[in-house]
Amino acid sequence: MNILFWGTPDYAVPTLVALHQAGHTLVGVVTQPDRRRGRGKTLIPSPVKAKALEMGLKVFTPQRIKQDESCQEQLAELQADLSVVVAFGQILPKSVLDQPPLGCWNGHGSLLPKWRGAGPIQWALLEGDAETGVGVMAMEEGLDTGPVLIERNLAIGLLDNGHTLAERMSALTADLMVEAMPLIALAGLGSEAERRARLKLSDQADRPGEASYARMLTKQDHQIDWSASALTIHRKVMALYPNAVTIWNDKRLKLLHCEPLIERLRKELPTEIHPLIGRWATGEHPPGIVLESVKGVGIVVSTSGCPILVRAAQLEGKGRSEGDSLLQQINAQPKQSFGTFT
Repeated sequence: MNILFWGTPDYAVPTLVALHQAGHTLVGVVTQPDRRRGRGKTLIPSPVKAKALEMGLKVFTPQRIKQDESCQEQLAELQADLSVVVAFGQILPKSVLDQPPLGCWNGHGSLLPKWRGAGPIQWALLEGDAETGVGVMAMEEGLDTGPVLIERNLAIGLLDNGHTLAERMSALTADLMVEAMPLIALAGLGSEAERRARLKLSDQADRPGEASYARMLTKQDHQIDWSASALTIHRKVMALYPNAVTIWNDKRLKLLHCEPLIERLRKELPTEIHPLIGRWATGEHPPGIVLESVKGVGIVVSTSGCPILVRAAQLEGKGRSEGDSLLQQINAQPKQSFGTFT
């Protein structure tokens, strides 16, 4: 089929490549405009644009597709059979959704109707969901409200972070989108209602679970509150990897990997840290206090409940450190405390 692809981050690249390798014709790629990044504020193309140019594909970078009628007209001229959307980053207007005769299809990273919106992977981790998944959904004007064609579940492990989980989900999205293409082609042309009926789509209103919205994360969301529980802090560090931050000696310290020293989670934690579980009484120390620097392992810190082990971090102006290099970099001593944001 002739496919118009919409996507922006690394997450979308495997789907772009997989559709090409499956023999489909990518008539164009729509992605976000180049952004200025780094100390030199150099204009950097999105990962999808970089890959599309490498593949010799035609690329469009509208600032706001909803308002860019010229770009909409150019896309219509491509005469795509359908659009595939994976983490594009803008809401498509009805004028665009109505263009392809076989519809617009979105690869969404959650078990809909849970976690509609822009940050489903992060919110699944933040809320401690036991599983997540990927679905291929028929797009409509509402935010991730369309009926679902196919879906697969993925278990979330205690030590999954936003990066590792996204990698697994990205690969699954590519597989499902390739699987969906012949189903959509077989359903053929006709009105939207006719095509959806032939595809036997699953309406989100008929699915178990309440709809929830994955709102955009703020700067405050990334700040560590040591008065929270060890599990809450752990989830934040893993979900927002690599940008959860605290204060150490008046400098920003990014926490990159933590493990909650909780007895009921013993089986999910590495055996090397089992001796640390239960070593300190719950609530014995004020939150955010260094309890011990464990050689070759990391730093144990108090919370509102059980302690938490900080295994990897990055001090402002320094590189990532873990184990003994972490102990040396921040030189944390027992009874020292991590700072709070004001």
